[in-house]
Amino acid sequence: MPPEHRRRSRTARRIDPAGAAYVSPLVTRNASAAMAELFSPRRRALEWRRVWLALAESQHELKLGVSSAAVTALRRGLERIDLAAAAAHERRVKHDLVAHLLAYADVAPAARRVLHLGATSMDVVDNADAVILREALRLVRAWLVNVVFALAEQADLHRDLPCLGYTHFQPAQVTTLGKRISLWAWDFVRDLDDLERLLSQLRLRGLRGATGTQASFLELCGGRAAMVERLEARFAGKLGFSACEPVTGQTYSRKVDARVIAGLAGIAASVHKLANDIRLLANLREVEEPFEESQVGSSAMAYKRNPMLSERATGLARFVISMAQSAFQTAAEQWLERTLDDSSAKRLIVPESFLAVDGMLQIALRVARGLVVYPQVIRARLEAELPFMATERILLDAVRSGRDRQELHERIRRHSQTAARRVKQLGLPNDLLDRLRADPAFDGLKLDRALDPDAFIGLAPKQVERFLRDVAAPLRRRCADVPRMEPEIRV
Repeated sequence: MPPEHRRRSRTARRIDPAGAAYVSPLVTRNASAAMAELFSPRRRALEWRRVWLALAESQHELKLGVSSAAVTALRRGLERIDLAAAAAHERRVKHDLVAHLLAYADVAPAARRVLHLGATSMDVVDNADAVILREALRLVRAWLVNVVFALAEQADLHRDLPCLGYTHFQPAQVTTLGKRISLWAWDFVRDLDDLERLLSQLRLRGLRGATGTQASFLELCGGRAAMVERLEARFAGKLGFSACEPVTGQTYSRKVDARVIAGLAGIAASVHKLANDIRLLANLREVEEPFEESQVGSSAMAYKRNPMLSERATGLARFVISMAQSAFQTAAEQWLERTLDDSSAKRLIVPESFLAVDGMLQIALRVARGLVVYPQVIRARLEAELPFMATERILLDAVRSGRDRQELHERIRRHSQTAARRVKQLGLPNDLLDRLRADPAFDGLKLDRALDPDAFIGLAPKQVERFLRDVAAPLRRRCADVPRMEPEIRV
């Protein structure tokens, strides 16, 4: 490296990191403190040490060459983590796991001789990653449950409020706002089912050695296969797992990570759907996300209430959905028992997918709890479209009174097209019913009765009631362990 580059490199390392280097907005603007801590350098180092300690404790208990003094030293040094010291070791040895092993040995010298006995790097890294994955999934579960509960409450509140339904974002038939909200909630319930399945199937990698054969541990255990099994089971129990992967190479299959990211991408799709719908409804002025008293919607247009939370959630969701492809590519690219090209990608896609989902679920929760509804605007838009929808009922009433369906159908068609041109070209109110009243062919029919919105909503309120009874209520009982979460919306 030329001297000037070396000088610049040393200068860059001395720069105060506060504002002088890139910091992920997933941490500074979106993720909760709890999720950010889970993927922090210190937490990673701590989980590595917990794995080393669990291994040493298990080896000591089974009399496999680790003394009680070594275990005591490891326990005492567990949280004496010096990241700068580890970084110094890594600059020398060019291996992050070895660097942290040396840093741990520095604070637990009595264990230096036996630390990492029989293990390879992935016996530490992958088992620690499984622990972190479990905790991250549990945190996502808590946010997800809170979102479902908040949406269920809103669905219950608005179960009977008729509103205009849309297909192709064109006026269609009438639904209720509660029914629409229940659609959002049901997607999140599906995501919760998928996530809980992932949690229930998550296993520790186990103690497998360099290529997954457990040869080093078999040697350590004097050729006794049963002792290797006892060692692994004891080790797993200390880390809170009842099962290990049945077979591995040097790593657990990267399909594990890919399935987890796919589950997160499913949540992202649900958030994207919710956020986009809120953005569309905000433009119609029917429903809005919460807007704080001092919040500024636009630097130029002071009157604006931009749906900034929903827009941010949409962007985060697209990011996570894109990560699923990378995760499956990583799983597909692993050669034979293992290659190292997974590491650099895994360090990005796993933490950042969790951080982004954590942030977007907080937004979804904030929006769901603070949903702003404008019933009068909803009613006005519905009434503008109801005359067109009412024509089918009017036609049926006319036939029941003995009139000719085909003749009246043609009259309604002509009147409807004229009324639609008046609305679209002149911006005037829909006068279809006035035109029908003025047409002698419709004399004696009770046209106003056809405009009752409740007559058009079908079973929407009952569907919401059934969803709340059969889905939301059992979920509340099943997830009674989940506390009420408060979003950390910083900006």
